Amino acid sequence: MMRLKKKQIVVVVSMITPMVLGFVACSGQSGKRAGQGAATGAVVGAAGGMVSALVFGGSVGDAAARGAVWGASTGAVSGAIVGAQEDQTQKKQRDAAAAKLKQRLGEDAFNGLAALAECKHEVALGYAKTAAGSDNPDFALAGLWLEVLTLADRKQEDKARALFPTLVSKDNRVASDSQAEEGMRKALQGLMNIRAEYNLPRTCS
Repeated sequence: MMRLKKKQIVVVVSMITPMVLGFVACSGQSGKRAGQGAATGAVVGAAGGMVSALVFGGSVGDAAARGAVWGASTGAVSGAIVGAQEDQTQKKQRDAAAAKLKQRLGEDAFNGLAALAECKHEVALGYAKTAAGSDNPDFALAGLWLEVLTLADRKQEDKARALFPTLVSKDNRVASDSQAEEGMRKALQGLMNIRAEYNLPRTCS
């Protein structure tokens, strides 16, 4: 067995240490990104439940609570945790849940919700406007509600309220501006609560 001199050992250790530290740092960054992705995915699931309630009827508050559990139980929807250790069953559940939400609200509204969860308002508004122009009335209504919610989250509530007459004309569950205001308030509060639950900024800077 070859025996190394003390000086040689020092050289070897000095070469290995940076590699080990680099590996640990990369692992930590990957874990952080995965955690952020999981949180974003959970928020998308919860926010999707709220928008579904706005479009198809139901309690926005209850939908937010159910959506938070749904997002946590199925894992990240838009920000999936990737890697060799990923459980394939969970991946299938995530994919199925994401596909169901996209089918219900439309892909543009789904992508807009993912952007809104991360406070990417310009991106969210772009997807919202595209969805609002859809020939599918459910997708269009989801896009309209997403636009209202994004503007409100951006602290541009006057612009959001300017869309209320359009909501009243297109959403047969909304009979007045006051009902639109109530829906916007509940959804906005639910969005902030969900972000806080998953350690994301409650409000956007």
